[in-house]
Amino acid sequence: MRKDIFFPADILLPGDGGDNEAWSVIACDQFSSQREYWERVRRRVGGSPSTLNMIIPEAYLDDLDEANEIAKISGFMDDYLGRGMFREVQDSFVYVERTLSGGGVRKGLVGAVDLEEYEFSGGDAAILASEGTVLDRLPPRIRIRKAAALELPHIMTFIDDVGGTVIEPLAEKAGRLPLLYDFELMEGGGRLKGMRVGGNDAQDVMAAMRALHDSNKTLMIMGDGNHSLAAAKAYWDELKQGLDDTERETHPARRALLEVNNLHDPAIEFEPIHRVVFDVDADVFISAFEKEMPQGAGVDYNLQLVARGERQEALRKSAVSASAGCIGDMIDAVQAFLDEFVGKVGARIDYIHDAEAVERLAANEGCVGIILPGMGKSEFFETVAAIGIFPRKSFSVGHARDKRYYMECRRILESGV
Repeated sequence: MRKDIFFPADILLPGDGGDNEAWSVIACDQFSSQREYWERVRRRVGGSPSTLNMIIPEAYLDDLDEANEIAKISGFMDDYLGRGMFREVQDSFVYVERTLSGGGVRKGLVGAVDLEEYEFSGGDAAILASEGTVLDRLPPRIRIRKAAALELPHIMTFIDDVGGTVIEPLAEKAGRLPLLYDFELMEGGGRLKGMRVGGNDAQDVMAAMRALHDSNKTLMIMGDGNHSLAAAKAYWDELKQGLDDTERETHPARRALLEVNNLHDPAIEFEPIHRVVFDVDADVFISAFEKEMPQGAGVDYNLQLVARGERQEALRKSAVSASAGCIGDMIDAVQAFLDEFVGKVGARIDYIHDAEAVERLAANEGCVGIILPGMGKSEFFETVAAIGIFPRKSFSVGHARDKRYYMECRRILESGV
């Protein structure tokens, strides 16, 4: 029998009577080219305690002084802890029901994974990355984690649980599980409900996870938050060098809090992550793209290029096909072309989760949008088995507003405020 890699944790939640809607904001890597979204969030939060004060939205990364922002984040965490603002749910999982913007309910389980069992560069491990890790994106995240008393995850990972043995039994028990929170999320994010899973129920979860792991060499594959978990792993690998064997076993930074989802949950949907290229001649770009996409081998995938019309009064849409052995190889071909083209002309790429947002951005002069096809669930594990990992920014779990919102926190320092 394989050893445990997923554990209950001492989870921190905002105290009773707080404004949960203001507290809980969407993952920092969403709406990265739409600052108006984050300005609305800032206005909604106002002076209320909020996870917004403990993250750096990627929409602002280019304009902020990193050291100053990290100091602010650390200060807010220490202040919230010092004021006794949290309630602690000890030695527990949190069973989560997320009502999505379209009405479906996604079921998840929040707990802590052992970072010793995770690899983000491929190979044999119980927990694997699903996308390529951009190593130069890790240092800022590592510096934030080093200075932080708390972690607050937007990470989601998948298990391939066809029989519904781990999470689904909790849905049947939901009526008797202690309610921790239940509220509407801001900005059309749907509803979030969380219930405590402790005692024998937690032991049942761990037993089911062990049994699933016995039949699957790789137990979990990352869905969202690849770089956040990779930063946690890199920080732990650095930190543990100065610890003795006992400290390595017990240090809180060895684990990372995240949400586990069953790939076979009907509410789990894969959405493509589209591309927008800025500061290019649209005609030159489109011509080069059409010429370089592979043809005639494997599956034909249909893409759409979007740019301003010749008379600038309407969008111009062009259908382009690309052939590849699997969807991961197709995305790799697209990304390889973009990296080379952008490097030559000094353009810029952004990665957008919403096709409508791509069209709005592509209506600007010097912009081209690339709308990628969606991915079937069967292709997820098949691609990881075939090529190891997806190219970076290959897919998203659901629509942009259905991404994970920050809610739970956990201490990652041995001692704190």
